[in-house]
Amino acid sequence: MNKSEIRKKVLKIRKQNSLKNLEINFKYLSKILKKANISNKIVGGYHPYNYEVNTIKILEKLEKQKYKISLPKIRKNSQMDFFCWSIKDPLSINKYGIPEPTSDNVVVPGVLLVPIVAFDNHHNRIGYGGGYYDRYIKKMKKIKKVITIGLAYSFQKVSKVPTNQYDIKLDFIITEKKN
Repeated sequence: MNKSEIRKKVLKIRKQNSLKNLEINFKYLSKILKKANISNKIVGGYHPYNYEVNTIKILEKLEKQKYKISLPKIRKNSQMDFFCWSIKDPLSINKYGIPEPTSDNVVVPGVLLVPIVAFDNHHNRIGYGGGYYDRYIKKMKKIKKVITIGLAYSFQKVSKVPTNQYDIKLDFIITEKKN
């Protein structure tokens, strides 16, 4: 299957599973953050959209642990930047219907929580196809060390994600906690 076929199939499965109230394994995320010993303690999150992993609870817990939270804003030419945001701050809706921070304070996260449509065992991911995260990660890794952590549900895993030279592997992928 090509990326667009995988994307269509997995998005349908994700929508069907949306009422299951699954939660990401926060203990595993905390373990990664402790081990990584990030100096600037800025986390780039994302606001959940289209049945993505609900990051709001995760960002709230991280904020209580004294991490600075940031969310992306889409720019021209498939670019994005991250801006300071707090759970208490307002959001505005962009042209894709995705909530974005109203802040003008650009930050460079040391940790990036990345949304995933599909993923494989090799930490390859499929997103929505715009390349925003791949471009951003590539640009940031030239400047500083950035830890990339994909958030997905286990049912979004596929046997192999087709890749090209523009695709960036993630450092970690975290799924829901097992009961």
